[in-house]
Amino acid sequence: MSNALSIRPHDPSPFPLEELARRFELRSTAAPGAAATGVSLNSRDVREGDLYIGMPGAHRHGAEFAAAAAAAGATAMLTDAAGAELAAAVDLPVLVTDAHPRAIMGEVAAAVYGTEHFPGKLFGITGTNGKTSVVYVLAELMRAAGLVPGLSSTAERRVGDEVVPADLTSPEASELHGLLARMAERDVEAVAIEVSAQAVVRHRLDGVNFDVVAFNNFSQDHLDEFGDLETYFAAKLALFTPEHAKRGVVVVDTAYGKRLAHESKIPVTRLATEFGQSADWHLAVTRQTLDAVSFVLQGPDGAHFRGSVPLFGRFMAENAALALIMLHDAGIPLAQIEAGLTKGRIPVFIPGRLEEMTEPDTEGPRFFVDYGHTPGAFEAMLEALGEVAPGKVIFMFGADGDRDTTKREDMGRIAAAGSDTLIVCDYHPRSEPPEAIRAQLLAGAHSANHATVIEEGDPRKAVRLAISLAGPGDVILYAGPGHEDYQEVAGQKLPYSARDEVRAALREAGLLK
Repeated sequence: MSNALSIRPHDPSPFPLEELARRFELRSTAAPGAAATGVSLNSRDVREGDLYIGMPGAHRHGAEFAAAAAAAGATAMLTDAAGAELAAAVDLPVLVTDAHPRAIMGEVAAAVYGTEHFPGKLFGITGTNGKTSVVYVLAELMRAAGLVPGLSSTAERRVGDEVVPADLTSPEASELHGLLARMAERDVEAVAIEVSAQAVVRHRLDGVNFDVVAFNNFSQDHLDEFGDLETYFAAKLALFTPEHAKRGVVVVDTAYGKRLAHESKIPVTRLATEFGQSADWHLAVTRQTLDAVSFVLQGPDGAHFRGSVPLFGRFMAENAALALIMLHDAGIPLAQIEAGLTKGRIPVFIPGRLEEMTEPDTEGPRFFVDYGHTPGAFEAMLEALGEVAPGKVIFMFGADGDRDTTKREDMGRIAAAGSDTLIVCDYHPRSEPPEAIRAQLLAGAHSANHATVIEEGDPRKAVRLAISLAGPGDVILYAGPGHEDYQEVAGQKLPYSARDEVRAALREAGLLK
């Protein structure tokens, strides 16, 4: 695993700063013949030959770090007029834009890295829940089709065997184009990218045009940033424009899905997973257990796929179906994919998503960790467990501090309605008092009048409490932390891995070797 902040091409080609100035109407103090071989938004990630982007921020202007960028080897800085003035005393050529630097950064990065016309297929997935799962299923199906895959997810960026942890669901445009350049260098033939609503409205996708984008579901999240559901939905819808993609695939089971398919500015293919819905493709779940979900997918002109995913839940079958249709619409035949699979089984592993901590054949309870932290994710997971769990469902979770507070009572209510025992603990309190966050969750939980509700703020104690309450056939689901390796408390990121903590507790209980 690389320790660098971003993945870059090993052998970049210099791009003339004069050409950048001409193309983007920039005022330049760079010497004739000067060139850039990379682009960086972070002064700590600047490498020799980089064009550093001095971006105005909420608290500091990036141009304040021009000296650090110059010392690290930056060849020039792209900034606005205010940034040029801040860095006037720094010995670093400046390219000045009258626009906001973010508005042109993606296209600038695409020019410097040569990724304006990526040689492989590009796939993007947006929606409130399940984006990461679709990305990993896509990558596995690409591999089955004989293609070299790459991916960018909430959990990580991956180029072959090279992996870099991710800080954002969608990387900044400068990082994304550097990643794509490395992928092109490594002959990656198809790339799956998780796309957040923030990425669309904050220009992180600029300079990228997807072959196929997809929308799977929509529910409340990020209202602290978008204000209301309509604005949040508009950010998702904006991906379905010729600027960003050639065509789309949309799950049309819900009113939001139908609306997006109707309002899309690009051609869309419709997928239905509910009986009686009008669509181009239809999905039917044929068998479910805690270990897998089997399904049949039928499309136009006799297109057909029968397969399974080694994870529980109808939503996982939907994720697989969506990925299959995306590849089909990009010209990759289902038969080519099937040829690389054994009896249609898609051998996908998704870090921190329905990740089992126990052994599947254990005689004791089964313990799963999942990154889901929205009302919609809770509802889907608990509904799925209600269909396959042989015993009780014990659910434990907390909520983000300094984030959308309006969803907390819904999270508590849904969690209690779908479980037998609910344990409310802390997740990332951040600057909020943890007990105040728990109080909102507990208020929602008690309103369901269903589960036994327990408050245990310390997640380490909560894990052990859940195990002590579980018996053979019971299922414990710990939602929220997933792949993360920290807990943010009072402005500090403290080491904490839910997966490691659960494994340790299971060993203490004699339930794991």
